[in-house]
Amino acid sequence: MMPNMDPRQLKNMMAKMGIKTSEIDASAVVIHCSDKDIVISSPQVTRIEAQGTVSFQIAGDVSENEKLVSVEITDEDVKTAMEQSGVDDPEKVRQALQDANGDIAEAIMKLKKDQ
Repeated sequence: MMPNMDPRQLKNMMAKMGIKTSEIDASAVVIHCSDKDIVISSPQVTRIEAQGTVSFQIAGDVSENEKLVSVEITDEDVKTAMEQSGVDDPEKVRQALQDANGDIAEAIMKLKKDQ
């Protein structure tokens, strides 16, 4: 906020510039990322519309939850990685695939490097 400015004056000034704001009654805001979820509890959410663009301003208590990545490793994946890497231990190959989040090429390169 601008110092010494009445909130109503500020809202009128923003309306003259074509900026519309509205408060959203939300109980929580969750942002899903590839490796974690960002959770904002007790949020104060403001919707801002300006020049055809909608944006949101969010304030509140922030916490992060890491996602557990579950990757399905098939027997065919293990067989392919074993053949390509030259490693004969299926458990070692399965672990390399798990560490690589199922990326066969990455697992093969790691297995070849570790030989």
